[in-house]
Amino acid sequence: MAYEFHSLFTPVKVGRLTLKNRIYSSGHAEAMAEGGRPNERLQRYHEGKARGGCALTIFGGSSSVHPSSPAAAWKQIANHDDSIIPAYRAIADAVHRHDCLVFTQLTHLGRRAQSDPEAGSVLLAPSQIPERVHREIPHELEAEQIAELVRAFGEAARRCRDGGLDGIEISMALNHLIDQFWSPLFNERSDEYGGSLDNRMRFGMEVLREIRRRVGGDFIVGARISGDEHTPGGLTTRDMAAIARRLAESGLVDFLSIIGGGAHSYTLQAAAVPNMSFATGVFVPLATLIKEAVPGMPIFHASRIVDPRHADRIVADGQVDVVGMTRALIADPDLPRKAREGRLDDIRACVGANEGCIDRIYQGKAVTCVQNPATGREAELGDVRPASTPKKVVVVGGGVAGLEAARMAALRGHRVLLLEKATELGGQVLLAARAPARAEYAGIARFLASQIRKLGVDVRLGVAATPDLVLAEHPDAVVVATGSHPYIPSVPGSDGKHVVTDRDVLGGEAKVGANVVVIDDVHTEEALSTAELLLDQGKRVEVISPLFYVGQDIGVTSIAPLYARLYTKGVVLTPCNELRAVEGSTVVVRNVHSDAERRIEAVDTVVLAVGSRSTDALYRALKGQVPALYAAGDCVAPRGVHQAILDGTRAARAI
Repeated sequence: MAYEFHSLFTPVKVGRLTLKNRIYSSGHAEAMAEGGRPNERLQRYHEGKARGGCALTIFGGSSSVHPSSPAAAWKQIANHDDSIIPAYRAIADAVHRHDCLVFTQLTHLGRRAQSDPEAGSVLLAPSQIPERVHREIPHELEAEQIAELVRAFGEAARRCRDGGLDGIEISMALNHLIDQFWSPLFNERSDEYGGSLDNRMRFGMEVLREIRRRVGGDFIVGARISGDEHTPGGLTTRDMAAIARRLAESGLVDFLSIIGGGAHSYTLQAAAVPNMSFATGVFVPLATLIKEAVPGMPIFHASRIVDPRHADRIVADGQVDVVGMTRALIADPDLPRKAREGRLDDIRACVGANEGCIDRIYQGKAVTCVQNPATGREAELGDVRPASTPKKVVVVGGGVAGLEAARMAALRGHRVLLLEKATELGGQVLLAARAPARAEYAGIARFLASQIRKLGVDVRLGVAATPDLVLAEHPDAVVVATGSHPYIPSVPGSDGKHVVTDRDVLGGEAKVGANVVVIDDVHTEEALSTAELLLDQGKRVEVISPLFYVGQDIGVTSIAPLYARLYTKGVVLTPCNELRAVEGSTVVVRNVHSDAERRIEAVDTVVLAVGSRSTDALYRALKGQVPALYAAGDCVAPRGVHQAILDGTRAARAI
């Protein structure tokens, strides 16, 4: 029976405006701005969400209102002068074409940044207390500087109104400047901006009053706040409810957007954008508590809400008024339209990997999606163009690269045959999903497999493709996505019977003893996920890495919860060391800086997670034998899931 939506697609009034449904994309730093200005890429990204049917999209997360809040590091928007207004108008026009509202988010980061020495700038904060993440000691704000920042907020808001935007959201969360003033942990002032809650809220209230003075009472202004700092000695749910009441009673805000925690430590920064290791809707209870404190105030909330049915129930139960499905819309901008049409199986569900979105943003790279390569590449991949001449396409390999190639080729009207030597589709993604807290990863492959079957792709499992077999199909084009195989280093003893690979362990093919050494030379989640699986089996595990810390290439929102689990389970992490030899039950490692050797005794099993090499013999054999030949995924070079899917879609679009 099809799910019947009761609340998600009902309108809701916010200030003078009406949202056509309860789905919005919350403010996030897209890392797309150029020279502090929104560009066509950012415009297309948000227009895609609008076209997909959401009621509101908020762009420019953490947009800077003043040069003392650096915008360049994450390629953010700098709203510092009127030259930004035309870019705002372009975004507003693009989004409005699709009956969607558009806001932007304004803020001053305070100490949550790194100053630009070339500009001679310094970070500003209520007190000289460095943040644990950025670690730079700020300058304690002086009275005239506070007044200047208040004016800057007002001017920035006026530019948003003049640019045709429907509203703004002021970030008073994630340890930005305004909530730095609020928190007694970070505000030690003894003047009128410190001490009592009223004093600590003074700066934020002055900002809101100045904004209202500049934009008037009919322009939508909201505030994003935390429901609880989740920090000993910090702001509790009771404190945040009191702050919410004061904001509501001021009459200066039209809505409150509630998040959980803060971002002033690596753990909190990760929890603020919870990955697949967190429960869905993890902070909904906090939003509900704030909603109870401010009856009548529209409450927005985003916290890993990925299923429209879940969103519908949250709204129907009165927990939240407007649901931020931000990463769900990154994975599938058409989610609202598909849900309303009853096409839930056609929604590419967010799996909470964070690899393509927030973890890229923290590196200053433009937002995309680990499983949707069109996100952030709308100009190149946003439209699917039918093939001018339908062709016979053979895809070899049923991992995510091959699946995406088959899906896209079939969507374009080609006749597609997919050959896979295994008995199920999915490839290495299915192995990754066997690790603890990683099960949702398999959803990437499930979506692609279901779509190719709907599209009528001829899928043949248990078939090991050979050149003769492929040529017998008389293909017009061939996409070879045969993946990769584990690399075994030329180290003495690496061929021992008790030496296995991470794939052997995740696939359940290895017999693993009680004392295990894992060698990590991949530096993403492969080795550490394998280690966690073994820890859950009661093994004693030490992980060796040559880098400064183990898992150095894991994104910041993923490594913190992973480290927490690993250390809780008793892992030993040994960085700055490389494998030199396996001598029976002894593993010899060497410090890469001092050259000092260490012998690890009584090792039952050595697990090699040292990378892969392309399985490309078929591709090379077919060169010059077929009219068009493409390689995709690890067959080209072993990389991640996102690059594999990107290869697959580009190959299929070229046919």
